[in-house]
Amino acid sequence: MSKDCNDVFCFAVARCAVSPTGDRLYITSPYQHKLLTLAKDGSILATFMDPAVKFLVGLHVTPAGQVLVCGNDSKNIVQVDSKGSMKLATLATLRDGVECPHSVCYNRITDSIILGQWERKKILVYKVK
Repeated sequence: MSKDCNDVFCFAVARCAVSPTGDRLYITSPYQHKLLTLAKDGSILATFMDPAVKFLVGLHVTPAGQVLVCGNDSKNIVQVDSKGSMKLATLATLRDGVECPHSVCYNRITDSIILGQWERKKILVYKVK
């Protein structure tokens, strides 16, 4: 799929998630390479952009409020602060087997990050230390 916004497949929002307290809405905007954090009234609280995280697609907010984001083009998974304004950590990269991350989820029972990949026949599971 082309990453050109004139493409038929261009979309403004890939995923959205709500904070555990319900006061914030997180939205990935892949073609703008952004994570937006909105208040309940729709006002923008924060915008996260990082040259090391490109084509943000997958998004998950853990029960503890940790924000996980997939950088599809950058082939990485990052953790962003709960304000949605800065990267806290890179959790996995191409070196860890990440190729086209598209969806991410945290399983608190197994302390694992589960990663789905675009056009790949593998689901990756990373144990959190």
